Amino acid sequence: MTPPFKADPAFDPGSVVVCDWPLCQVRLQDDAHFPWLILIPRRAGLHELEDLTAAERAILMDEVVRAGAVVRMLGEAAQRPVQKLNVAALGNVTAQLHVHVVGRRHDDGLWPDPVWGRGEALPYGANALQAAASRIRLSGAG
Repeated sequence: MTPPFKADPAFDPGSVVVCDWPLCQVRLQDDAHFPWLILIPRRAGLHELEDLTAAERAILMDEVVRAGAVVRMLGEAAQRPVQKLNVAALGNVTAQLHVHVVGRRHDDGLWPDPVWGRGEALPYGANALQAAASRIRLSGAG
């Protein structure tokens, strides 16, 4: 019997669950500097892309593209259009397979450096975080 999916608790302090897509749990990173989603495939024991079946990898790629559209929508809603999408499955800190989809701008304060582990997060605040999560759900992408 396969154990049930559980997101690593390390995701909890910096992100919130927004919804589930066919493969992934979708989380919104609580950092108003960047529109930023985290996709976590809802399968137990995954660490690498190779741990997914070929069919699951195809679904994950579709969900990454879908997340990119959502990230662009969040940027537009904040009147800060996304100029570049950063997509990465690092796993150096949290080994559970997950993919970051981050909207970047040339004036975002860290450009052109990566966002990973750089600078202090700017929490949305409860109302803004809920509004962003609702936008995601209402966009038809959630």
